[in-house]
Amino acid sequence: MRPRWYFGFLVVFAVAATAQTDYDLMLKGGRVIDPQNSRNGVMDVAVAGGKIAQVAPDIPAARARKVIGVAGLYVVPGLVDLHSHLYAGNLRGAHAAGEFSVYPDGHTFRSGVTTIADAGSSGWRNFPDFKNGVIALSKTRVFVWLNIVGLGLSGQALSQNVSDMDPKAAAKMAKQYPETIIGFKTVQWEGPEWTPFDRALEAGKLL
Repeated sequence: MRPRWYFGFLVVFAVAATAQTDYDLMLKGGRVIDPQNSRNGVMDVAVAGGKIAQVAPDIPAARARKVIGVAGLYVVPGLVDLHSHLYAGNLRGAHAAGEFSVYPDGHTFRSGVTTIADAGSSGWRNFPDFKNGVIALSKTRVFVWLNIVGLGLSGQALSQNVSDMDPKAAAKMAKQYPETIIGFKTVQWEGPEWTPFDRALEAGKLL
């Protein structure tokens, strides 16, 4: 009986070896739109180790451990939403920690968005709260245009507070968080002069 046992073991081993796959996941049969790489057509997308490993028509399904059929759907690189308000909270009539903002993850991935930019909801005074209370808890990558007003969009009246528009403080905050703050913004200004714009530009020059 010993020779038969060894023969059986070798056969099982050989089958297991041939069943190895190249990819962890394959999206099969979707319309791939990838302008950076001049792709626009029905293709398969193979993923290995969390990265795109191959994009091509008719990749054999047997090469992937998991295959998802996406025929009739669009497959695109993660989209970037350039203008949003994400400093969500309970304050009425405000974007900063207020009712006019939304939490990122509830409105991004379901629409194919993987990176989103907040358009001035926070300023140099309250950005740390925004960072710790929203951005740090989000799976979506969040970038921020920092409001030149220290309290950001905390209400229409506060947006007119010229004394709270501090270029040095804004630039200092941006230097502390270079991985998140990508620039400065002025929002909801009602005055005839160009003070908030000038100060936002000054903050940019200081940065």
